[in-house]
Amino acid sequence: MKRSIIRIDEEKCDGCGLCVTGCPEGALQVIDGKAKLVREDYCDGLGACIGDCPRDAIHVEERESLPYDEYSVMKNIAAQGEEALRLHLDHLEEHGEKELLSVAKRYMDEQGITIKQERKPSLRVMQPQGGGCPGSAARVIQPGTAGKNTQSGTKATVSAESRLRQWPVQLKLLNPAAPYFADCHLLVAADCVPFASGDFHDRYLKGKSVAMFCPKLDSGLEQYVYKLTEIFTGNTVHSVTVLTMEVPCCMGTLRVVQEALHRSGKDIPLHSITVGINGEEKPA
Repeated sequence: MKRSIIRIDEEKCDGCGLCVTGCPEGALQVIDGKAKLVREDYCDGLGACIGDCPRDAIHVEERESLPYDEYSVMKNIAAQGEEALRLHLDHLEEHGEKELLSVAKRYMDEQGITIKQERKPSLRVMQPQGGGCPGSAARVIQPGTAGKNTQSGTKATVSAESRLRQWPVQLKLLNPAAPYFADCHLLVAADCVPFASGDFHDRYLKGKSVAMFCPKLDSGLEQYVYKLTEIFTGNTVHSVTVLTMEVPCCMGTLRVVQEALHRSGKDIPLHSITVGINGEEKPA
């Protein structure tokens, strides 16, 4: 049958394996240093792995292929645990795949599988005042109230004001309904950038809200796409700046943001900046 299915450009693929971890269906493997589609019947053609690829090596095409087998996929995913099931069901729901969801739920009913916690909890509910981790509670930092980092030496004292206007900063902990997203310019930065860029605060962070993550080491990038989509759709975001390192795997940061912007349907100006390991900006 002819259907949508992924195609991997082996010349671009560097074998990083991010697409494999981003495919809970189990359709992909890294073989001889290249990602391979090893189970066509496990690929739903929805392209969740595209956002994980730092080399732009994965695309969706229409071609003759084995039919997708949601029932067999569910067997494979169920063995990975509740979180993998939750991500897969959310993935199908976001793409409006009602027939596949029906097959997935039938498998779960037949096997007596239940997900204890609510799938896709409302991200727009703020952290409770009296519960949860205090370190992840949303806080707005007013301009001029942030502390200064001071280093004293024999000749001079140098002070640099923090430009951070919020807490937390890690995307996994951020709430899309936090007040600092209401009318903002958003900076999405890979985790390593502030360590490489000596003037990160004044050059990039000043006047912006920020979300940070690592596209290589963090799991659940599809949930990051979902959360950023919520931020874009539920708030007035005037611009998005994406900061990545020059290393190839870091480009997954940009892919996640681009997919979230696409899903939001909003035309928000996007600026991409690459920072070298020595801290210098790389030419566009």
